[in-house]
Amino acid sequence: MENVLRPLIVVGGSVVLTLLLGWAVDQLLQRTDRRHHETPLWGLLRRCRLPLQFVLCAALLRGFYDHAQIAKEHSAGIGQTLSLVLIGATAWLIVRIATAVVESSYARYATSHRDAARVRRVRTQVTLIQRIVTAVVGVVAVAAMLLTFPAFKAAGASLLASAGILGIVAGVAAQSTLGNLFAGFQIAFGDMVRIGDTVVVDGEWGTIEEITLTFLAVRTWDERRITMPVSYFTSKPFENWSRGGSQMTGTVFFHLDHSAPVPLMREKLHDILLDCAAWDGRDWSLAVTDTTPSTMQVRAVVTAKDADDIWTVRVRVREQLLRWLTEQHPYALPRINTATALIPPDEIGTSLPTFDLMRDGRAPRTGRG
Repeated sequence: MENVLRPLIVVGGSVVLTLLLGWAVDQLLQRTDRRHHETPLWGLLRRCRLPLQFVLCAALLRGFYDHAQIAKEHSAGIGQTLSLVLIGATAWLIVRIATAVVESSYARYATSHRDAARVRRVRTQVTLIQRIVTAVVGVVAVAAMLLTFPAFKAAGASLLASAGILGIVAGVAAQSTLGNLFAGFQIAFGDMVRIGDTVVVDGEWGTIEEITLTFLAVRTWDERRITMPVSYFTSKPFENWSRGGSQMTGTVFFHLDHSAPVPLMREKLHDILLDCAAWDGRDWSLAVTDTTPSTMQVRAVVTAKDADDIWTVRVRVREQLLRWLTEQHPYALPRINTATALIPPDEIGTSLPTFDLMRDGRAPRTGRG
């Protein structure tokens, strides 16, 4: 009877105690979250309930397993398994807690600052910090799991002795990976590019969608994704249209006839911008910037709050101004000027070219009559 009750008490007691402690911690966090609703940390920490219960249950079972006297012939294997579960659950709990703390800090920063550029910079740093913490905790957890095996403990001394040689070999072999890793740190804390920035890379215009420790994803205007190594942004030049702020100035060029009504075009441009919701109202202008023997170049300058809106404003201005010129002032559109050739009276009848079409289908030739 004792052999049956003891395992039930140990296993059942561990499970019941785990559930009670998990419920008590969840209630405490829920009550704290209601009192301090301005701080999202307590609500985010409630996500840690499941890994916390795994840690408590694994720790209780591992600590009282010897008293349960279950499967004594396999006690070493079961104890090893419980240790691995405990290490894995602890790593899971640490990652969840770190994620909750980082996300809470970012949420408070985002609500207290209105500068979109700074918020995107902090968001980029928070994302990379989460990935770094996850990677470090994962590596440490795997190393701790391996050290629970006796074979790895015995090989520890020899591994430490050859660590220098292995480090050199690994550094040479993983030179590209390490370069991208350090480039990721430089991008995160050097404020070179942030999630949400509008960039032009290799002639492609798009928005930074994701930044990891090794690669960066750019979402183009036609919904394509360009994946590039982060080292590209530290070794090659690129355009960042959101650097220093998201507001942008755009230009629209027109090649028109010299008789184009520039003052009327200026008034029409203002009317078009007043009806365009994408225009932010900061600035606008229209001026003649260049001339040629047959045309003149007219430049319209408009502003918008970001890259998407500046594209909309430019398209709207170009389309409506051209339509207005075609309908109201067609003479302003560029034309090809031609003139009749003047021939001296004494050469009339002798210098006029005549064209004879050759019978074999070749090009016509000229001759004097």
